[in-house]
Amino acid sequence: MIKLGFKRNLLLSIKNLPGWRTKRKIVVFSVDDYGNVRMASKHARENLIKKGLNLHSNRFDLYDCLEDNNDLTYLFEVLNSFKDKNNNSAVFTCFTNPANIDFEKMAQTGYSEYHYELLPDTFKKLNGYENVFTLWKEGIKNKLIMPQFHGREHVNIKLLLELLKNNNSEVLTCFENRSFPVISKKQYKTISLAASFSFDKFEENETHKKTISDGLKVFEKVFGFKALNFNAPGIHEHHSLENTLRQGGVMYIDTDIIKNEHQGNGVYRRQYNYLGKKSNSGLTYLIRNCVFEPSIESNIDWVDTCLTQIEISFKLNKPANISSHRINFSGHIEPENREHGLKQLKKLLKAIVVKWPDVEFMTSDELGNLITSLK
Repeated sequence: MIKLGFKRNLLLSIKNLPGWRTKRKIVVFSVDDYGNVRMASKHARENLIKKGLNLHSNRFDLYDCLEDNNDLTYLFEVLNSFKDKNNNSAVFTCFTNPANIDFEKMAQTGYSEYHYELLPDTFKKLNGYENVFTLWKEGIKNKLIMPQFHGREHVNIKLLLELLKNNNSEVLTCFENRSFPVISKKQYKTISLAASFSFDKFEENETHKKTISDGLKVFEKVFGFKALNFNAPGIHEHHSLENTLRQGGVMYIDTDIIKNEHQGNGVYRRQYNYLGKKSNSGLTYLIRNCVFEPSIESNIDWVDTCLTQIEISFKLNKPANISSHRINFSGHIEPENREHGLKQLKKLLKAIVVKWPDVEFMTSDELGNLITSLK
């Protein structure tokens, strides 16, 4: 197994130098893609492979699936097994899409219009998902998960409609199997189908603003409270969308230390950020400084790597904000994938509470509240 070398440790230390500091040992798990329909089932995956779609180059196409009863039940068991110094359980901040493509309605309209459905309605349509939204509510109540805004849905609507208009066979095959479109050829250099707020021309951001405004209302309708934290699905959003986020109640936004921001027409500009930085729109930037991705097949020891990153963060008086994805704990298609991810998560959490008995588990919005309250 590969461990972090001196050069990598130095880069991580530099990354943690600027911004807000605390001597408290705070650990946040920021986990993307909850609520998002990717591959519908193992049967759907087999159908797509038979149709000639190449799924083996992307772990999300192979294993990622809407969280089911077992995914949440087993995840909760692991999180609830580890307590911090305040007797709080480990908790996931689940960056969540509160809506998905309405495959059936789009088919009825000949794929000429985009239609979405609310997340609870998606659960109702699927076998084996009858109790999932009830589990969501229990997880929130018991402070094991906390949803935050990951865009209304995890799809670039402009590109999707263009592909459907052109009768793209790969997209149509995915739709027939109620799965997220998998395409082999890129239509735009600056737009990814899974990146909701990516764009070609700058003026496309006006449409994105409407989607965000509606998405925040949908989030509140689904979960019963406003989202406070936002992380863009796929590629980062343009900062011109921040006023819309703030007007919708968002206070915190996940971003990178160095954000390579598209300005339109393939022109990029670098933006330098740090933990606790305030944007012109009044949003506070949160920075993820650790990574935990055990579903990536490699010779990386993800537990050891993440522990090293946490240690560097604490030494520099920074909270450890661990970036991850739902796929690491997804087992609807391959139970072994979930078992592996949860086993690694359990190992990581055990090491954290043993090494730092004064650790505090927080959600990302709680961290944001702490940063802004102490300014």
